[in-house]
Parts: sequence; C-alpha cells; structure tokens
Amino acid sequence: MNTLDRIPTGKIERAGKLVRTGVKVGGNYVKYYSKKLINPELEKDELNENNAQDIYDGLKSLKGSALKVAQMLSMEKNLLPRAYVEKFSLAQFSVPPLSAPLVRKTFKKYFQKYPEEVFDMFERDSVGAASIGQVHRAEKDGKSLAVKIQYPGVAESISSDLALVKPIAMRMFNLKGKDTDKFFREVEEKLLEETDYSLEIDQSVEITEACNHIPGLRFPKYYEELSSDKIMTMDWMEGLHLSQFTQEDFDSELGNKLGQTLWDFYMFQMHGLRKVQADPHPGNFLVSKDGNLIAIDFGCIKEVPDDFYYPYFQLANTENIHDEERFEKTLLELEILTPTDTPEEQGFFKELFKEMLLLFTAPFNQDEFDFADPGFWSAITDLSSRYAKDEHIRKLNGNRGSKHFLYINRTFFGLYHLLYDLRAQVKVNQYQKYMLKPSA
Repeated sequence: MNTLDRIPTGKIERAGKLVRTGVKVGGNYVKYYSKKLINPELEKDELNENNAQDIYDGLKSLKGSALKVAQMLSMEKNLLPRAYVEKFSLAQFSVPPLSAPLVRKTFKKYFQKYPEEVFDMFERDSVGAASIGQVHRAEKDGKSLAVKIQYPGVAESISSDLALVKPIAMRMFNLKGKDTDKFFREVEEKLLEETDYSLEIDQSVEITEACNHIPGLRFPKYYEELSSDKIMTMDWMEGLHLSQFTQEDFDSELGNKLGQTLWDFYMFQMHGLRKVQADPHPGNFLVSKDGNLIAIDFGCIKEVPDDFYYPYFQLANTENIHDEERFEKTLLELEILTPTDTPEEQGFFKELFKEMLLLFTAPFNQDEFDFADPGFWSAITDLSSRYAKDEHIRKLNGNRGSKHFLYINRTFFGLYHLLYDLRAQVKVNQYQKYMLKPSA
C-alpha cells in the first residue's frame, strides 16, 4: 500500500481537495447521462461505483473527520448503495498510512522523543491505518505493544471539515432549519473527544474494569506512561478483525457465542453503566484463536442521560407503542413530535414512527432473536426504500428527535449489523443478570 508523506491540514487546501473530488463526481454524472441517452435502461451501478471510488480517494488523503464521516456512513447499509458501503468500509482500518519518516517526525512532536528512544523495538511500517490514527507494533520490557499515533492536524481541522460536509448531510438526511445545529455540534463534540487520547485511555480503563466479568470478552491493558494526548500505547492483542473473521467459515455455535458476548457487552454498558461505546464497527473488535471477543477501541463513548434513557426504552416495549396516549407523550419527550406540529404532521409522524419502532424493537420483545433472519432484514430494506422515495417526507422537516438519537441509534444499528454478520441467535434478556443496581 502506498504511504503518505504529508496530510493537507490547512482549511483552504482541504476545501480545495473536496472541490476537486466534487468535479470528478460531476464528470461521472455527465458520462452516465450521456450513456443513458443511448441506453435508457442503463442502471446506476457503474455511476455508484465510480462516485464511491472518487469520493473515497479524495477523503482517504485528507484523513481526520472527513474520512470518519465515510466510516460512519459505511454502517448505513440500508441508506447507501452497496458500492458506497463497500468502499467506505475500508475507512475502518485499511487506508494509506503515513510514511516512516513522517511517523518518526510526528511521534517526536507529540512525545518529545523518537520511537526508538522510548521502545526496545518499534516497527516503522503501520499494521493498521484508519481515519484518525494508525497503529504500529512495538516491544518494551518483553511486552508486545500496539502504539496508536494520531495523524497531524486532525483535531484542528474537525470544525472546518464538518462545515464543508454539512450541506451534503443536510440534503442526504432532509434536515432543515436552525435546529439542525444540535446534531452537528453533537458530532463535532464526539470527534473532538476521539482526538483526545488521554481521555480515551481514561474511558478505556473505566469500561474495561467495569466489563471484565462478562464471559468471553477480553481487553488490552493500557499504559499511561507510554501515552499522551496524541499517542496511545496498549497491549498487542492477537486475533482477526471481526470483518475478516465473518468472511471465513465458522460454525454456528461460535457465531452464537460471539454474538451473545457482544450483545451482553452492549446491554451492560447501556443499562448498567449508562454510557456506551458508540462506534460498533468491525474494525473495533477482534476474534482470538480461542474464540473470545476482544474490544480494542473506546474513543467514542456516549453517555445516556436519564431524561433520554427512560422514554427511549419505553418505546422498546410493544405495549407502550400501541398505547396511543403514552406513545404520543413519549414521542413529545423525545422531540420526535413538537408542540408546533400541525394535526397532519402529528398524524403522519406517529404512524411513521410506530411502523419503524415495531420493526426495529422486535428483538427486545422476544426471549431469543435470530439476527440472521432474512425476513427481518428484508423488512428493514423495504421500509428504508419506501420512505426514501416518499415525496411527502421530502416536503417535511427531517430534523426530528433528540440529539442523543444520533449516536444511540448508530450504536444499535451497528450492533444489529455485527450480529447479522455473525449470523447469531441471541438470548436478548441475558444481560439482565449483569446489570448494576441503580444508584440512589
């Protein structure tokens, strides 16, 4: 894989890169419509593949929040065409790394020493590169270590990157009005937190200590004395990334075991800790040779406040969804309905969210759920497709719901997709025995 000797860090330079990418995408549309004049039956598969390639090529050289957005979108398997999902998913752990000289220079800037002055052995070539940082293998005092180094300029470019992405996101998700700022502030805050490796170590230690009793789950140890706000050192963990593991043959018993561990891990965080690792993509999990699940990234942690937690999980109960009075009250609490809605808007969104919730909360209303059930995923695909084409929705403000939906929904959809990849049948109430007692 080619390496990068530099990353654009200035606002104008990064904006220029995105503009050039936009020009390429525009050219792809011109080619597509020219071909369509000759062949009216031409599908958009080639257009999607070309656009996905050009957009990804533009973002991977920028890294940082621009590439992180692509990574987040790769989890939206029912929102984007397959070509985009496949290409953007590379942002999880497989993008061009920094060159060895730039790594050495960056490490010295962050740690005031060169890597060879800190570690007994430090591999110059990265073993994994993602959107915010890349990982190198190292050794010290007989321990095998993973050293994550943040790309230069990532934290400083977050605000300007999001300002460039915002108009595209608003069109994609049909967001309107000044209230959309709350969603972008939420994303910006979380991205800034992900660039603070000192905070990530604190979060990692807290969650791993709280969750180390869950069977089948393993974590690395973190080394604060070998870390800083831009460098993080932890144990090297042997295993396959979950995406690699699920591409191989594995028996259903192991898939169910890993899926159960994953479910219990997330339910314990959500209901016991009231904070959760809100970035459940396959690059953040490994599967060890002995069939254990290894969680290796806690940069994106979302706290779940009580005023969101209680109404949100009330709607996980089918009885509450069918109770019209309670249902409307809960939708108002969650800001899905607003006091200024017209009767037509209220009626439309109540029916819309009732249909969505009855489908998406189905796992919570069974003792055991098969996340590989093709009927479940077919229903999700059909629902997504139907509402994506609904002209009535396009005329309404898509800016609905509390800001907390952004990362909590992302967490559950990511979890569902991981369980689908594992073809797991899960005892969904298994987590209850792990729950912490509520504080007074």
